[in-house]
Amino acid sequence: MIKVALAGFGKGGQIYNAPIISSVDGLEIVKILTSGNKEEAKKEFPAAEVVEDYSKITEDKRINLVVITTPNHLHVQFAEQALEAGKNVVVEKPFTPTVKEADYLISLAKRKNKIITVHHNRRWDSDFLTIQKIIKEDRLGKIVAYEAHFDRFRNYVKDNWKEEKAVPGSGILYDLGSHLIDQALVLFGHPKEIFADLRAQREHSEVVDNFELILFYPDLKVSLRAGMLVKEPGARFSVFGRNGTFKKYGMDVQEEALQQGKNPKEDPDWGKEPEEIWGKINTTNEEGRVKSELGNYTHLYQNIYNAILGKEDLLVKPEEARDVIKVIELAQKSNAERRMVPFS
Repeated sequence: MIKVALAGFGKGGQIYNAPIISSVDGLEIVKILTSGNKEEAKKEFPAAEVVEDYSKITEDKRINLVVITTPNHLHVQFAEQALEAGKNVVVEKPFTPTVKEADYLISLAKRKNKIITVHHNRRWDSDFLTIQKIIKEDRLGKIVAYEAHFDRFRNYVKDNWKEEKAVPGSGILYDLGSHLIDQALVLFGHPKEIFADLRAQREHSEVVDNFELILFYPDLKVSLRAGMLVKEPGARFSVFGRNGTFKKYGMDVQEEALQQGKNPKEDPDWGKEPEEIWGKINTTNEEGRVKSELGNYTHLYQNIYNAILGKEDLLVKPEEARDVIKVIELAQKSNAERRMVPFS
């Protein structure tokens, strides 16, 4: 049994991490750091100790794994303290605000002989798993273009750290962009060049709330987009190959299930998408719906558990999460200089 501490019990900790951790046999949440959600933490995890002092976690010799879901600008500080205390670490995405900080944490983890990884859970979205399968089976032929959108509609600015320009790691390029970039790098590896257009479109917005990011590869263009003023979303994914096209509308169902208080251990239909949002394929060889693969966020924490025990290699390597931050930094550079920039 691996004892786990949650550092943060806001939306990231309470909704997106805790239920998944609890669904993996061998992982037990024994401490939760929170000041504002004490009652919710105690209600959901009555056997866990709720604390306000992070040292109560770092100094607890029972705890083997610390999951950090604090605001982005605190990721480095909290991860550093956990590693120095000899803990394995999971950091909520985005990994860090800068590549330099990511490299520092990776180096520290190696010196301490501990695991550090990042919660890139959307590698296990049903739609993304389906796209991976279609590409692997070569059903579209050589891929020439890939478009991914992560759109929302909220035409006002919230009073929280994600909307504050002065807070490192704020804005949707770090938030939603981290998911889109990580998925693209998993599929296609490092691009040769990057171009980005970053905007603040909502009234009174201080941070990036709309972006278009283009990754250029030999014979392939990857377009990643997200915005906060998209009332009528288009296709979530569009994949174009020399033999045809795959398009997917609608979102993976796991996020909504988590928001409703469900968890994988108790839901026999976990990660199963309804047929009406299955993707459509149209090629020289076939046309019709493609049954979505089962989404499975549990696989991330199962792998982390096995990696800590030395049974598997990490699936989300920290260097991969660092490269997501590198793309974000290059996107900022491209936007500032209004030009295409090389990845290397």
